[in-house]
Amino acid sequence: MKNFAQQPVRIAIARLTHGHVSWILGRGDKGDVEVGGIYEPDRDVVEKYRSEFGFAPGLVHADFASMLDAVRPQAVVAFGSIAEHLSIVEAVAARGIHVMVEKPLAFTIQDAEKIDALARRHGIHVLTNYETTWYPSGYTAFQLVHDDEALGPIRKVVVRDGHFGPKEAGAASEFVSWLTDPAQNGGGALIDFGCYGANLMTWLMRGVAPLSVTAVTQQFKRDLVYAKVDDEATVILTYPDAQAIVQASWNWPDHRKDLEIFGTHGSVFTPDGRNVRLRLRDERMERVIAPRELPAQYADGFAYLAAVVRGTERVAETDRSSLANNLTVVRILDAARRSARTGRTVTLER
Repeated sequence: MKNFAQQPVRIAIARLTHGHVSWILGRGDKGDVEVGGIYEPDRDVVEKYRSEFGFAPGLVHADFASMLDAVRPQAVVAFGSIAEHLSIVEAVAARGIHVMVEKPLAFTIQDAEKIDALARRHGIHVLTNYETTWYPSGYTAFQLVHDDEALGPIRKVVVRDGHFGPKEAGAASEFVSWLTDPAQNGGGALIDFGCYGANLMTWLMRGVAPLSVTAVTQQFKRDLVYAKVDDEATVILTYPDAQAIVQASWNWPDHRKDLEIFGTHGSVFTPDGRNVRLRLRDERMERVIAPRELPAQYADGFAYLAAVVRGTERVAETDRSSLANNLTVVRILDAARRSARTGRTVTLER
């Protein structure tokens, strides 16, 4: 018999309408998690993914509550719209089931605070998954800044995230439909990609929230698909001794997830998940730094979720997946939406 730490963690999938669901469906058997059930009421979406990934019809349930009671998962992974996160947490919390949602946690402070209260009341983990959390380059940049103190104090951070548009990038119709619906996504590129910069900056600042948020959003794509949401956003976060510029766009000419950190006497640039470039004031040549390999539980969000459920990985408040970090992310996104709407800087309550 395998002991608890070796047994796969039994998970259930809530919805298939988020394109990132392919990360778990196509992950293969790594021995750390097993899918015991899938909740998806849209039969066309189910059949599309069944034809691609070949999961058994018996895994699929049309009702979420009955699936939870039948499957009794240890954790749920949510792959629906952002607006659905609260109802998913409400259902799992009462049953003592942990949950991991795709970024962001929410787009309103009210939803985020309700999720936080439910997690505390029922003693469950609520994690938020970002692709960039599992980039080795990010951890190396953090080490250079905080452990090695190679750059001096942080003064400016620039984060660029996005691509050339969900529809243009080939996202499925069920994914595009809620990404471009402000009631389901909260906005367009601002929410979809601005959350990465808010998450990274909160991590780099070790949980400290900004003093103020200033945002400008624009709409360059004026066809019917994007008619209700922004597709271009720039957000400025101010801190007592630092500033962050978050650039979120559905208009980049390519896919972008890059991070640039400037200190008082050096800078580090991560153009992707595997590359790190360091430049110091007193050195003529830029250094290429090999990112450190991450432990197995940081291979992806599912490995991390399994470790957290098993109790072999502790979630610190400063972690990028933590509720504390992501409550701050939602405060930033909420303030950014208000700033863009009013044309004014929003000061965050301390």
